[in-house]
Amino acid sequence: MEVRIGRRVSRGMLPLLALHTFAEYYRSDRKPPVTAALIAANTLIHLRPSFLEPFIPPIDQVWFNPHLIVKNKDLKRFFLSAFYHIGEPHLVYNMLSLLWKGMQLETAMGSAEFASMVASLLALSQGVTLLLSKSLLLFFDYGRPYYYEYAVGFSGVLFALKVVLNSQSENFTQVYGVIVPSRYAAWAELFLIQMFVPGVSFLGHLGGILAGLLYLRLRGGYSGSDPVVSLMRGVGAAVNWPLRFLRRLFRSRRGRISGRGAVGGDRTGRNAWRCQACTFDNWGLLNECEMCGTRRGGSGGLASFPRSRRDSDGLPVDELRRRRIDRFAR
Repeated sequence: MEVRIGRRVSRGMLPLLALHTFAEYYRSDRKPPVTAALIAANTLIHLRPSFLEPFIPPIDQVWFNPHLIVKNKDLKRFFLSAFYHIGEPHLVYNMLSLLWKGMQLETAMGSAEFASMVASLLALSQGVTLLLSKSLLLFFDYGRPYYYEYAVGFSGVLFALKVVLNSQSENFTQVYGVIVPSRYAAWAELFLIQMFVPGVSFLGHLGGILAGLLYLRLRGGYSGSDPVVSLMRGVGAAVNWPLRFLRRLFRSRRGRISGRGAVGGDRTGRNAWRCQACTFDNWGLLNECEMCGTRRGGSGGLASFPRSRRDSDGLPVDELRRRRIDRFAR
């Protein structure tokens, strides 16, 4: 859960997290790497080992504070605050929740799509929380505490993952002893945590739920594919477009090949001849049109278009067209 400012108290719970994570991965047929990487990243940031100390800013520089983010355009606070936790209980609770949700979703979706979904939900949950706090400040008198609130934690993403995980579920689940439909479990947990756990960030959790709903809406608009994956594919297609254009520009033109003749192909070859009836270009060694069966007229080279309604065999044009259709249908 997301917690506001408080002291970091070590209670020796990290070994329990490591043991539980190892046990879950050991008995699982598939080992989702993205979930493991996220748990490791959150844990390393919390432990702050000496070799990472120069690269990990202190928590005072990454608190999620809407006022400071808007005032200073501080993207570091916007993104990194989700990976910081206050104390081991806060970290362990969130990572156990991530382990349970991540293993289910990543196994079902695949690692690449799951990673892009987590990135999307992170940006959406932080953005929605920022918009909510700013809106409360502008339109309501009691919005000031939310706008100047300090918060950290991965809970916004976890609430969004819960929404995605339970979006199609018809089952019931238990939230702190209360049985509710699974698809409404995130809403029940939001209000129950707010009632019984002091110091949590209501807007952070609410922003996560709304981010999950928004993500599902966007995902439905992209025909089942992840919005970020679709965006990356679109960017890749845009980058490759000049190369494809140049390749088509300098590529030699080729006709559509059918058997040994071609429609719209090279009509200047010495061995090619054009049927007077159907204008099909035939191979020079053929004496009969491969398309409509009309005999080759005149000498070698390309024949001109017929000037009459009948060919050299005296067949009407309609009959020649019928033969052409019948032969092409083979």
